[in-house]
Amino acid sequence: MEEQAIKTAVRERYGRLATGGGSCAGPTPDVPASGAGTVSCCGETSAAGAAVSSCCGEVPRTLLDGRTLPQDLAGASLGCGAPIDAAALQPGETVVDLGSGAGLDIFFAADRVGPVGRAIGIDMTPEMIAKARTNAVRLGAANAEFRLGEIEHLPLPDASADVVISNCVINLLPDKRPAFTEAFRVLRPGGRMVISDIVADKPLPEEFRTAENWTACLGGAIPETDYLSLVAAVGFREIDVLTKRAYAADLFSITLHAVKPRAS
Repeated sequence: MEEQAIKTAVRERYGRLATGGGSCAGPTPDVPASGAGTVSCCGETSAAGAAVSSCCGEVPRTLLDGRTLPQDLAGASLGCGAPIDAAALQPGETVVDLGSGAGLDIFFAADRVGPVGRAIGIDMTPEMIAKARTNAVRLGAANAEFRLGEIEHLPLPDASADVVISNCVINLLPDKRPAFTEAFRVLRPGGRMVISDIVADKPLPEEFRTAENWTACLGGAIPETDYLSLVAAVGFREIDVLTKRAYAADLFSITLHAVKPRAS
């Protein structure tokens, strides 16, 4: 698929999810290994009729101050992991979420960094930005903000963030390196990046890279070694894969941590 066609398909699908109250479940395209059943982007996976749990796991519903998220927001995660849990956010930090969707991870981030911190979500889908802003008003999350933009061209100044997170979004990009380059640029020296994403055990066959599979977080998956090499190539160091679990066939959900070095 051509790059612009991929971006259009992704924007259209997530626009529909935003206006239709989307949840973890997505379409169920065939996975690239024979007999491996079907899979969706953080939906249920099945093999020969046997249901297994979603890669999302349990989405938390309670903020630090005891407030419970509305059910429609708590169930709106389209992620494949929990980068917030591994980010060790501290009061007063500035957090940027690449591909923030309806805002779920940003609201948890805003809760953890407190009123003097900032949580900034970036998303290229206008419908998702509108939904996230509405959710921010509902929650009274004054330190959460959402900006329309592509994560390959972040609408943020250099060295303006302490932490960059992303949850099952980088795999959607035709060219993933610019997003890592931008994450590196907006982080302050010593800042950290925590990403959950879908990667492959080996290169996927070209016939698998359909629009349906790509927008379901599957067709754009690249081998884990290539993924980590891209992170290192833009300058990140101390790169660790914190969690890795089989998703379907040759696909895996990973959460990685990387650090922007301080000037020597």
